[in-house]
Amino acid sequence: MTHHDDHSHDHFHGDHNHTHGDHDHSHGHSHNHDHSHAHPHELSFEQKLEKLFGHWIDHNDSHKETFFTWAKRADDAKLTEIAKRLDKVGKLSEEVTGLLKEALKILQS
Repeated sequence: MTHHDDHSHDHFHGDHNHTHGDHDHSHGHSHNHDHSHAHPHELSFEQKLEKLFGHWIDHNDSHKETFFTWAKRADDAKLTEIAKRLDKVGKLSEEVTGLLKEALKILQS
C-alpha cells in the first residue's frame, strides 16, 4: 500500500511539473511584446501625437516639481547661485508644459 501511494505521488508530481512547464511556456510565449509592437500601427498619426503629448506633459511636470524641490534645498544649503538656476529651470519647464498643452489643444480642435 505504501508503495502504491508513493507511485501515485510520483505520477502526480510528474503531471504537475509537466503542466507547470506548459504554463510557463505559454506565459512566456504570450508576452505583450507582440501586442505592443502591433498596437501603434492601429493608431493614426494624430492619435500617436496625442498620446505623446500626454506623456510629455506628465513627464515634464514631474521634472518641474523636482527642480523646484531641489532649488529650495539648494537655497537652504546656502547654494544660492545653484538655487537660482534650478528655480529658472523649473519656470522654463512650466513654459514647456504650457507650449505642449497649447499644441495638444490645437491638435484636439
